[in-house]
Amino acid sequence: MDSVRLGQLGGLLRHERETRALTQRALAERAGTTQATVARVERGDRVPSLDLLDRLFTALGVQLTVSVEPLDAHLDAVLDELAARPLADRVAGLGVDRVLDRLGDLPYVLAGGTAALLQGAPIPVDSLDLAIRWRDSARFTAWLEQAYGQRWDARWKQFGGVPLAPEEPGDHHWQTRYGEVRATMCEELPEPIEVRHGGRGYPVVPLVQVEVVDPRAAELLRRYRSRAGGGEQVDNGARVDNGARADG
Repeated sequence: MDSVRLGQLGGLLRHERETRALTQRALAERAGTTQATVARVERGDRVPSLDLLDRLFTALGVQLTVSVEPLDAHLDAVLDELAARPLADRVAGLGVDRVLDRLGDLPYVLAGGTAALLQGAPIPVDSLDLAIRWRDSARFTAWLEQAYGQRWDARWKQFGGVPLAPEEPGDHHWQTRYGEVRATMCEELPEPIEVRHGGRGYPVVPLVQVEVVDPRAAELLRRYRSRAGGGEQVDNGARVDNGARADG
């Protein structure tokens, strides 16, 4: 495993731990290891065994899944195609408004790949990413039921057959009548900025923060920027309001 992948894995572990307000020592005690081991994994200094990873993520109430992704050449072609499309088309293609219009007064902040997309990042996004507070879990579950939600079953690689509630073990990934939804459950919503498209405002996690907590989005952005000549700015064409709030 190369240093980039180790860093992504460590960042994911740190994000899941901090989301649950656990210290490294507390996680280590739950997983039957040491605080120093947790710190080394989070820094990307150690190649962890599968057994250690399983114990760490199980202690956090989640599990790692095995997946595949496109070959580099194909991924590059996808990034080029997305970069050539108008941002408005990419936003419309994801169906952001279709889901948000039906969330009612449920507090949320757009996160992950969705937040990156709305800030102009030309990366592939196949689901709407939401940050949801744990205290709003019951309301979110009720919405999922109304939207005929089915939860992703990582074991069988399909939707359905898994309890909807986020508190239940499993991926926070659902298919609804309005499209796929992923949730990052948190004690408090991240401080958002507002981006505007077509006269509508969207509360989003700032792109720099997305790159810290979402290893997949960070790797795609790094790849796009590298191929685009190493520039640091994403050409988004979106109007940003740094004073936005979305915690209801």
